Amino acid sequence: MDHNTSSGRLFLAAVPDADTAQRICRLADVLKRAYKFDVKTVEPERLHVSLFFLGELLEPVARTVCEAAAEVRAPPFEVLFDRSVTFRGKPGNQPFVLTGDDGLDRLKSFRRTIGVAMSSKGLRYLAKKEFTPHITLLYAERNVEEHRIEPIGWTVNEFVLIHSMRGHVHLARWPLQI
Repeated sequence: MDHNTSSGRLFLAAVPDADTAQRICRLADVLKRAYKFDVKTVEPERLHVSLFFLGELLEPVARTVCEAAAEVRAPPFEVLFDRSVTFRGKPGNQPFVLTGDDGLDRLKSFRRTIGVAMSSKGLRYLAKKEFTPHITLLYAERNVEEHRIEPIGWTVNEFVLIHSMRGHVHLARWPLQI
C-alpha cells in the first residue's frame, strides 16, 4: 500500500460492475427529474455500498484491515435494491439512496463475516457499527418519501478497500471464493 492514506477516508465496500453502475446512474437521473432535485448525481465510478467506514486511518490499522479482509471466505452472492428513500443528513444535504430488505440479507450476513475477521485482529471497535445497506445516488436539498423502484442488483464477487479523497482509489480488492 504505497498510496498516501494519511488524509481522506478509508472504507470497505461492495462496488457494482460497470454495466450495473450505468443502470444505477440512469435510474438516478430519472428519479432526480421526477423529484425535481437540483443537484448532481454521484458519478458511476463512485457508486458503492459501504460495508465498514474505517475513518482517517494510519498505515498500521489499514494493514491490519487488509490482513483481516484476506482471511474472509464467502461465495459470490446477489444483492437487490428495490426502494428509494432519503436518509436524514445535514439540512439541505440529505442522502437520497437505494435500499431494500430481503434482497440485501446475504450482504448483511457477508458484512458480519468481515466483522468477525476484523474483530479477531483487534478491530472490534470498527466492526460493531449499525448497518443499513444503501447506495447513495445524490445529496438532496429536501426529504422525499420512500418509494418502490424496479429492482436493480448485481452479483457481488469481490469487496474493495477504497480511499476517498477527491475521487475513489481502490487500494486493495479481495475476490469472493469458498
